[in-house]
Amino acid sequence: MNRFSKIVFSAVFATVLAAPAVMADPAIVYSVGGKFDGSFNESAYSGVKRFEEATDKTVREFTLERDAQSLQALRNFASRGNTPVVAIGFNQANALGQAAPEFPETDFAIIDMVVDKPNVRSYVFKEQEGAYIAGLLAAMASKSGTIGFVGGMDIPIIQRFLCGYKLGALSVNPDIEILSNMTGDTPAAFADPVRGGEIATSQIKRGADVIIQAAGGTGLGVLQAAADAGILGIGTDSNQNGLHPGKVLTSIRKRVDNAVYDSFQSAQNGSFEPGIQVLGLADGGMDWVLDANNKMLVTEDMKTAADAAVSRISDGTIKVHDVITEGACPV
Repeated sequence: MNRFSKIVFSAVFATVLAAPAVMADPAIVYSVGGKFDGSFNESAYSGVKRFEEATDKTVREFTLERDAQSLQALRNFASRGNTPVVAIGFNQANALGQAAPEFPETDFAIIDMVVDKPNVRSYVFKEQEGAYIAGLLAAMASKSGTIGFVGGMDIPIIQRFLCGYKLGALSVNPDIEILSNMTGDTPAAFADPVRGGEIATSQIKRGADVIIQAAGGTGLGVLQAAADAGILGIGTDSNQNGLHPGKVLTSIRKRVDNAVYDSFQSAQNGSFEPGIQVLGLADGGMDWVLDANNKMLVTEDMKTAADAAVSRISDGTIKVHDVITEGACPV
């Protein structure tokens, strides 16, 4: 190599060393039901859109048609250098538990389940806290003294939601009747709106005049049946008030969007850390929605009571029972 070539090589090498590291594009694997499910996945997609609008990054996306595709999807993104790779939904936990050790240099995150690996960040939520507010509002809005709950797959997360709902309702009316049904015992229970509508109709016939859905895509059928029958539904995960304006009392949002955005943003700024991130009312992980679509349904007394409960739960004055860490629901 002549002297001129050495000078050019040295200059180029120095430039490469001085250049800022370029973060690989992040990736996300949506759960079965798709990113436009009007619920859990769509909330995740909102976090994706927010990140893309705030940066020049493109988030690589894949939607599962069946759970068995999860492992290959996670491996594919990791092998292409995407990081972090975010898995949406508890049903991807086993696949992530296999993929994460295979790609120790890749950051992974999972929403709604804990995967204990040194390169995985797990986001879980205090569903019981948001559900307490839903139960309180449902009991205050009910004229029949009977309210309903339609869950998706019968798993601890949904049982946690049911318990919080019961506790919130009973705090308002100790004599209220709370009907509850789960849709099934497989992940398909979150993607059956027809069945959701059938269960809601059954509860309506038994006197329920406010019904909450905690059932993902299945819940869209619950809200439709409630609106058709002229009673009130309550949405979850994303803001579903606008699906049936004037017929959805409120929506209890699980801020999956915030968790997704946080995972991408922390990786970009170098602060991504493995471990468990628990998000409740005080952390912006859960909230209830009051907007133009439901403001005529929520009285000032209801709003005052809900806001007071949020404050008391956030400061620890009210502790909402957690069936996962504290055992069976006390009511």
